[in-house]
This record gives sequence, C-alpha cells and structure tokens, in this order.
Amino acid sequence: QVQLVESGGGLVQAGGSLRLSCAASGRTFSLYAMGWFRQAPGKEREFVGAISWGSSTINYADSVKARFTISRDNAKNTGYLQMNTLRPEDTAVYYCAAGNTMNGVVRGTPDYWGQGTQVTVSS
Repeated sequence: QVQLVESGGGLVQAGGSLRLSCAASGRTFSLYAMGWFRQAPGKEREFVGAISWGSSTINYADSVKARFTISRDNAKNTGYLQMNTLRPEDTAVYYCAAGNTMNGVVRGTPDYWGQGTQVTVSS
C-alpha cells in the first residue's frame, strides 16, 4: 500500500513557475507508475502526465507539453511536477496518483490518490 501527499501549490503570476512534490510512503514506491491530474472548478478531472517506475516512459497531456516536466526520485520516495510558463487556465487542484501499471495511471484509474494541492495562476 502507498500513501501520497502533495505539496508546493500556491498563488503565482502568469508566466511564473511552481514545482509540486508528491511524497510517498512505502519501500515499494519505485515499483509504481505515477501521474498527475488536475481539476478546475466546474470541470472534470484532467490528465496532466505520467511517468513509469524507471522513468523510461513519460506521457504528457497536449495542454501542458513543453511547459511541464514530470520526474521522480525513487531514493527519496518522491515524484515531482515542474510547471513553467504558467497560465491562468492552469488554475486547478492538482493531484498525484500511483498505480501498478502505466496504463492504469494514464487512463485515470490508479490504485492510489493524493489529497491534492491548490495551484492558482493570476493574470
């Protein structure tokens, strides 16, 4: 079992950057694919990106390609979402997720969810 806790959200100006962290419990974190999702007010949850257990495969939503970077440090049991050139439409609650298959995470059916962290981008 895995527990996930996001941090690093906040209020930033458009064009700015934030790095979100996802701290995971359990020695087996390195065996899980992980991903990031976001949900804006009044909208459905949206896939942001995912990374395989060994970082050999990384997928991004078209809306964040070239601006966001997913990474992980298995030695620290932590995943990251680096967000650059932020736009007001990036405003949302961001959730990290983990699962035993990459496909499960990408499809939005991970085995574990974090509680989310708010990101607000002002214009």
